[in-house]
Amino acid sequence: MLAQVHGVTLEGIEGVVCEVEVDVGRGGFEKTVIVGLPDAAVKESLERVRSAIVNSGFRYPKTQSLVNLAPADIKKEGPAFDLPIAIGMIVGNGALPGDSLNGYVLVGELALDGRVRPVNGALSMAMAAQARGYGAILVPAANAAEAAVVQGIDVFGVESLAQVAGLFSGQVVLEKTTVDLDQVFAVESQYDTDFSDVRGQEAAKRALTVAAAGAHNILMIGPPGAGKTMLAQRLVTLLPPLGLAESLETTRIYSSMGLLERGKSLMARRPVRMPHHSASGPALVGGGPNARPGELSLAHHGILFLDEFAEFPRHVLEMIRQPLEDGTITVSRAKRTMTYPARFMCVASLNPCPCGFFGSGTKRCRCTPQQIERYLSKVSGPLMDRIDIHIDVPAMTFDKLYTEPSNGAETSADIRVRVLKARAHQTRRFGPGTIGNNATMSHRQVESFCALEPSARMMLKNAMAEFGLSARAHDKICKVSRTIADLADCESITEEHVAEAVGYRRLDRKY
Repeated sequence: MLAQVHGVTLEGIEGVVCEVEVDVGRGGFEKTVIVGLPDAAVKESLERVRSAIVNSGFRYPKTQSLVNLAPADIKKEGPAFDLPIAIGMIVGNGALPGDSLNGYVLVGELALDGRVRPVNGALSMAMAAQARGYGAILVPAANAAEAAVVQGIDVFGVESLAQVAGLFSGQVVLEKTTVDLDQVFAVESQYDTDFSDVRGQEAAKRALTVAAAGAHNILMIGPPGAGKTMLAQRLVTLLPPLGLAESLETTRIYSSMGLLERGKSLMARRPVRMPHHSASGPALVGGGPNARPGELSLAHHGILFLDEFAEFPRHVLEMIRQPLEDGTITVSRAKRTMTYPARFMCVASLNPCPCGFFGSGTKRCRCTPQQIERYLSKVSGPLMDRIDIHIDVPAMTFDKLYTEPSNGAETSADIRVRVLKARAHQTRRFGPGTIGNNATMSHRQVESFCALEPSARMMLKNAMAEFGLSARAHDKICKVSRTIADLADCESITEEHVAEAVGYRRLDRKY
């Protein structure tokens, strides 16, 4: 008897609905074969399915059976096909009516006793099922909250194979899983850190405010212990809250890699990724045999913090140049090519020299000029051109460490008000529904929206001549100037705005 069930596989972070055809023969020896490009996990599912069916009180067919996963030209990966294959076996054996499966998509890994275990990528699977017009999807109970954020499809969390069989036989009634998204964002979007924790460093705080307002990449240069990491970790508290569309995009990446906490429906906070400087190229940009996402994609709509910037291998740093401009990364392997989103703010920190104390004023630097130049040259000029803001973060003094918050330390909420106001200017400028921030402006948009006053243009001309700036650096300064003007509620870009933006090109200036 032929049974047709629907499941979902993942291609990268995209869900692909597949038809699971199970043909239980009437004769032959007991043997089951899976075809349709299954990977090792799918092939091994037969042994799990056999035990789960028997231990759930059903009879496993003792005749020859064939399982076909269509379309046959897409590789099927992971254990999510356990549940649809098991239900197909039961239907093919005549224990369940086949027409009861119409309109349902099933995903789940089976334990040997019939329990349904969670799988990776439930959100993408639910989105794929909804896009194909299916009315309901059955997912493991641990994945139900995650899948239920998808509108337009009924999501049912199931705990066992027997429960699923009872649903299709009409003996069990399941409640649809619902999620209050407003409540999720209200609870999950709170931060434990705040900018008021940082004493002093007012110039760095101002630069980070500008970076947050325009989504600009930023590099902080300073001695060890100056507070670079502390500032970077708190930058996320200045950014606008995640919107639903942004949250779904980010959650899909984490869900597909199994990094989403079980029982959690969405990522309501912007991610902050802090890879160690020993990270390899594939770990940073993605790769491996299956072309999985890397740290750049995990930082999508959030912050990628690269501490000890010059300690990363140069060839690894060069890999992030294109994603910094394009917001996507393409991972090509012999068997497949995958494109992942990677639109993030890059925040990097760098010591001014190998010993870390050049120009600190607190400890004597023992590095020679050649050593300093060699150290800073580990980061290439083209990569530095793609970082909008580079600033000094000086060493802290005793008096500044004991400055009380009442003496003027702003909270993250205070600064975020100004950031949101500047972002609102950008949304009106670029139009709703667009990326809508100054850092991503094209050259044509720079010409349209970054018109400089005559005195500001003359200042920029002199700065380019003195520092030998590239055309890309010119555009970066114009973008940062536009953000500074937005923070000041100024429609035109003045000499004052350009002067501040030029001051943020620390590594373009001579020592």
